[in-house]
Amino acid sequence: MTETLKPVAPIWCPGCGDFGVLAAVKRALKDLNVPPEETVLIGGIGCSGSIHNFMDGYGFHSLHGRLLPTAVGVKLANPKLTVLAIGGDGDGYAIGMGHFVHTLKKNADITYIVMNNETYGLTKGQASPTAPLGFSGNVETPFDATLLALSIPSAGYIARGFSGAPKEAGQLIAEALRFNQERHGFAFVEILSPCVTYNDTYKEWREQVQSVESVPGYDRTDRGKAFAGCLNLLSSGKIPTGLLYRPDDAHLAPALDGVLLPQVGRAPATVDISLEANRAGYEKLLSSLT
Repeated sequence: MTETLKPVAPIWCPGCGDFGVLAAVKRALKDLNVPPEETVLIGGIGCSGSIHNFMDGYGFHSLHGRLLPTAVGVKLANPKLTVLAIGGDGDGYAIGMGHFVHTLKKNADITYIVMNNETYGLTKGQASPTAPLGFSGNVETPFDATLLALSIPSAGYIARGFSGAPKEAGQLIAEALRFNQERHGFAFVEILSPCVTYNDTYKEWREQVQSVESVPGYDRTDRGKAFAGCLNLLSSGKIPTGLLYRPDDAHLAPALDGVLLPQVGRAPATVDISLEANRAGYEKLLSSLT
């Protein structure tokens, strides 16, 4: 009924930023000693959505824009698993935008990694929601997901990395997974990941990225100050990177699985569904219908 598949070589273009993200994810899982059999990667649509095929662990290729509800469902079914949802900016910030907002609100213990290349690379370079004005005919102001995340009261871990600095990106992802392990809720990590074929932004992003560590007075524990700090950097032409927001533990919102699962008893994956174990309940249900 099941088949175990070995990871295959990535199919991305040489130089694609997604290679850096793949290395960062592998490093984070290794640093935290998360075994493959306890790891679930939910992939989205597009070049980035195939990442789970290149790693050891359980993988699920979701529908377009639907990787987040799938990931939340996996976590609620078996909270012992380490669950990562990994997709692109076109997948997550366009058709998946509604799910992104509600997952921030739900606050389940999963990590969401978005590889942002400001284009739809797989479908030949159209403008995505994060594309700058003028790119591929884009006439809309680009969207910044970290500012949206900062505006949601339950959001507790928000970070941005750059695939050109995979070591730092790996550290941000490891901290996000540790945030999940400590049952603090949803962790969102955006990784700037250039598309060398349709939108090669390595050079300008290396010049634009600026760690919030270097910003005088930046306070990642204060939502309002973090928002203002990120907005100021963006207004000056810089892209804020690093751990953008993470309040102290006393001010974190409760995680969905920590609140919901105690109310229903046991996680669905641990429930005995055999006939004999549930016969009395079935008979009671049937008798109530007569």
